[in-house]
Amino acid sequence: MRVDAQRNYERVLAAAGRAFAEEGPEASLNDIARRAGVGPGTLYRHFPNRQTLQAAVLRERIDTLCGYAEELSSSEPTSALTSWLRALLIHARTDHGLGGAVLAGPVELGFDCQLAIHQAGAVLLAKAEAAGGIRTDVTIDDVIQLIAGIALAARHSTDPDQPDRLLQLVLDALRRPRE
Repeated sequence: MRVDAQRNYERVLAAAGRAFAEEGPEASLNDIARRAGVGPGTLYRHFPNRQTLQAAVLRERIDTLCGYAEELSSSEPTSALTSWLRALLIHARTDHGLGGAVLAGPVELGFDCQLAIHQAGAVLLAKAEAAGGIRTDVTIDDVIQLIAGIALAARHSTDPDQPDRLLQLVLDALRRPRE
């Protein structure tokens, strides 16, 4: 890809990520092109339809989330897990149905996004459990379900601090009790 084409691709992808996070997966493609500073033709040259753009945004978001887990894996285990769960909550809160739209559509992601997230989180959870900071009777499935529940509850809350409070309650419950 030419340098200018690559730059336009990245600008469209970034603008779409912001638009989908703010407005959901049905955000206007013309608005996305405008936000990216390109014409609609440039957007459609890179992404021939809404579904391919949605899939590219979702893939980038998941790659970023999983990459963050990898970056954190050399940090103090309990802090690493805590930081990643905060990032997962942000991911879940800004999804606005993007994952469902992509997974229900005709475009293939080329990987199992749920499995990728579970694997990334499982590594951090196992390290935190082994270090003694997190109780050993929870699974990554349990933790991800709790985070998804917080994200869902936050959609209907008028209290902007509620997601952080709920996450803190979950983190407190995950900590290994003092003996």
